[in-house]
Amino acid sequence: MIQFLDGRVTLYPGDCIEVLRSMDENSIDSVVLDPPYHLKSIVERFGKEGAAEAKEGQTGAFKRASAGFMGKAWDGGDIAFQIDTWREVLRVLKPGGYILAFASTRGFWRMAIAIEDAGFITHPMIAWVFGSGFPKATRLKAEGYDGWRYGGQALKPAIEPIYMGQKPFSEKTGTANVLLHGTGAINIDGCRVNPGEKVPGGGGLKGGAASLHEGWQRSAHLSNEATMSHENGRWPANLIHDGSDEVVDAFPFTVSGTKSPHHIRTTSKTKDVYGDRRAPAEDFPGDEGSASRFFYSAKADADDRIGSKHPTVKPVDLMRYLVRLVTPPGGTVMDCFAGTGTTGEAAWREGFNAVLIEREPEYQQDIAERMRLCLSGPDEKRREIIKRRGLADDYAGPLFGGAA
Repeated sequence: MIQFLDGRVTLYPGDCIEVLRSMDENSIDSVVLDPPYHLKSIVERFGKEGAAEAKEGQTGAFKRASAGFMGKAWDGGDIAFQIDTWREVLRVLKPGGYILAFASTRGFWRMAIAIEDAGFITHPMIAWVFGSGFPKATRLKAEGYDGWRYGGQALKPAIEPIYMGQKPFSEKTGTANVLLHGTGAINIDGCRVNPGEKVPGGGGLKGGAASLHEGWQRSAHLSNEATMSHENGRWPANLIHDGSDEVVDAFPFTVSGTKSPHHIRTTSKTKDVYGDRRAPAEDFPGDEGSASRFFYSAKADADDRIGSKHPTVKPVDLMRYLVRLVTPPGGTVMDCFAGTGTTGEAAWREGFNAVLIEREPEYQQDIAERMRLCLSGPDEKRREIIKRRGLADDYAGPLFGGAA
């Protein structure tokens, strides 16, 4: 066990199953993690017993598909598809606690079924949309098929699904469960999409989020949803994007809100559910621009990588939003596939504690470096990142393994 940042972040080096079995039951408030994608498992699932190793051949398509994500050995196996893995996660999570788990679009269904079969309640998935992915396709060399491609990633990857689940309550109601364990609800107000920032080239408003403290403070003082206004931001959705020009441009141009002094927002279909919704114009200001402004945007930059060679580093801003969404004030977030430690940094910056588990020595070193850089100034941090990369200029490589 190694502790960082005055004990706020704890790293357990080693196999996640062994570490999880040593942890106390009902000791974790939330789980936010990015398990292996297991793209290498295609060999075990489709290869015949005793079959020869996949060869390069003319295209090498099968070998590429079976080599693990970006050729990493740790992506092999099937730990994220095993029910027993998630049973251990369920055991250490408090009743009502949430789990958010990234996956590939090819393996999401297998992981989701395993998590659900372990005892979690499945919620609608969250879609993380980005513009940095690259297709890996083989040209079809046959007459009459000009422009055709084949391969396991012939379409440009632009989305990663995030499984969202919850451990069942131990109490009869959600309120009773939250009062007893502190877990069982998500922080809607703390994750509202901020209407205050302009979308580039639009005139509309861009995604952001209120701070953790502000969100919980609002929810503590506002008695019902009728008192909430657009000034506090839009309701968070299960779609998140990276704010890139490519993604923003994919959304249509829209106009929303109203300029009338006392507009009634109701129809016969919604009146019985929501009631008459009357609000002064200042509560529902009109705006226009890309519809991407309705969704949270997590910007990524080279600092997120801290010079690591890990192929699937996620933006710290994205991880901050996710831990804020599902973790109660002062709670502890767990990531048992910690990678470079972005969940730990995100938890620390949001005022939470973090428990990290990482087996690979290379990434244990990355975590230690990330924790050290958390306390560095921006100039020192940039210099250290450049030094780790061995570059003279800023490194702006892809966060999602789209290119070498």
